Amino acid sequence: MGASHVRSFDVSEFLRRLGLTEAEPPGAAALTRLHQAFVERVPYETVEIQLGRVTSIDPLDSVARVLAGRGGYCFHLNAAFAELLVALGYHVRKHPGGAQMTPADEPAITRNHLVLTVRDLPDSDVPWLVDVGLGDGLHSPLPLREGEHRQGPFTFRLGPSEVAPGGWRLRHDVRGSFHAMDFAPDEVGMDHFAERHVDLSTSPESGFVRTFCVERADARGWDVLRALTLSRVEETTTRTVLEDRADWFAALADVYGLVIAAEDREPLWRKAVSQHEAHLATTA
Repeated sequence: MGASHVRSFDVSEFLRRLGLTEAEPPGAAALTRLHQAFVERVPYETVEIQLGRVTSIDPLDSVARVLAGRGGYCFHLNAAFAELLVALGYHVRKHPGGAQMTPADEPAITRNHLVLTVRDLPDSDVPWLVDVGLGDGLHSPLPLREGEHRQGPFTFRLGPSEVAPGGWRLRHDVRGSFHAMDFAPDEVGMDHFAERHVDLSTSPESGFVRTFCVERADARGWDVLRALTLSRVEETTTRTVLEDRADWFAALADVYGLVIAAEDREPLWRKAVSQHEAHLATTA
């Protein structure tokens, strides 16, 4: 998707995409409803990366992606959500973050993650962490207060970041796909992430390049599709290997609302099968 020439969007259309009928005045409860609706209906997905395409991370291009029934990863999802929130009257800031995949990874602000905070809510005395770009992550936004936060079967922990003074650290539930995420207090624009986005979209070392992944969250758990393995993560995890091509594309449509263009189906399927076979070879 190239640079957008339309510099506005239909807020009502965006709300309908999220299954919401009308805008509410800004507030903690309204923000929570927006966040939950977004992560339930807009998938965290790497389809374009798997097809060898570097997408735009212009926020309004990302809005257009969402309105067209697609998703993306944090640079798309949080940027699009920020546009909606600003249009609804929220005070939003973008921050550079760094996700650590394992406990062995050193905390750092690597700019591999875009984070949002919302401030000056009329019914809250603290800013809120807003993050619809974590995939198997937050179902609801979190008030920026140190301590444990429970969402459904999962426990998250917030505390001060040791690598970004004035920033915060989110510790993920142990069942999550990453260990933790730090973000800095600095407010940045999307140009701050442009080079990192290209690297994450093209480098052979990038997890987005190595593995097809689609994720979504709801009040009870996460749906995670990696290559051919569909997992439902709740108190316990159930896994299904989708070895039939039709079943795999049906899951993309039924679980995630992703309908893949006909010309993209065969290369995407071949990628997922190859990744699954490579995974089996390493665990044999």
